[in-house]
Amino acid sequence: MAAALDKRGSQVSPPHPSELAMNPVIDEIEKQYIRNHPEIQIGDTVRVHTKIKEGDKERIQVFEGLVIRKRRGGNRASITVRKVSHSVGVERVFPLATPTIDKIEIKSHGIVRRAKLYYLRKLSGKAARIRERTEVRPKDDDGKKKKATKKKGRRKKKAAAAAAS
Repeated sequence: MAAALDKRGSQVSPPHPSELAMNPVIDEIEKQYIRNHPEIQIGDTVRVHTKIKEGDKERIQVFEGLVIRKRRGGNRASITVRKVSHSVGVERVFPLATPTIDKIEIKSHGIVRRAKLYYLRKLSGKAARIRERTEVRPKDDDGKKKKATKKKGRRKKKAAAAAAS
């Protein structure tokens, strides 16, 4: 089965069951407003380009930060992006279906083990860093992520080095 691609050529995953409304009539109405964005995950560092209207002029403002929350729900889906500006934490909620978002760029993927990263609010400096994932896990034929494989032989090498010395 071929995966769906958006206009930039990146793979678009099918909607999560929680993104579909209980009423099929609501689904039909909301379909026309759904926008395609890259697949954003918790822990990603993103650049959100938003349209700002000042008087009769319109400009693009970029908000760059870490995705600490993702809410699903079709047109009601949103992400919360956090950044630290002049030693003050700033969080902004972006509804994904809004026309004020021009585009979303993913700068890097982070390694996280939580669904919500609220604990970062209490941390500062180096403690608030997220390790960067260098390799995105490949997907198998069904579109599901493959399991990560552990590196083998590392303990044996350490044991052998300890025994040799």
